[in-house]
Amino acid sequence: MWAVVPGPGQESVWDYPRPPRIEPVTAIVRVEFAGIVIAETRGAVRVLETASPPTVYLPPEDVRRDLLEPSRHRTACEWKGRASYWTIRVGDREARDGAWSYEDPTTPFRSLRGWMSFYPGRVDGCWIGEERVTPQPGRFYGGWMTANIVGPVKGEPGTLGW
Repeated sequence: MWAVVPGPGQESVWDYPRPPRIEPVTAIVRVEFAGIVIAETRGAVRVLETASPPTVYLPPEDVRRDLLEPSRHRTACEWKGRASYWTIRVGDREARDGAWSYEDPTTPFRSLRGWMSFYPGRVDGCWIGEERVTPQPGRFYGGWMTANIVGPVKGEPGTLGW
């Protein structure tokens, strides 16, 4: 696969760095599930990593933690460390492992300690400003695709070995 050349106002995931970098999100970020806003902030950050759409993290004080239950599921990121997962529960609806956080991230990512990210495909909607986010393709990754992001991105057919 060949990288798409970004046009005006676009970003290529192939221009994102490795190791990843953290940068602020200037727009309001909102996550909805079961008809309610479960997170909303003006203080989000995004993590940019080669071949992936940005992953957006929200500060814990702007997340309805009362709607999250810890999961036994864990994964490891070569850059950020060990991720803890959370099931979102509102009434009789749940999004199993719909959110994750790094409770003890590696030194370069200490600023993400306790911040939450959400899988756009497991909640009812994620927004950056007025734009509704599209989930990153595939079942594993939690990137937030927006209209200005071009790829190809991890998770698309044929990218399993990336």
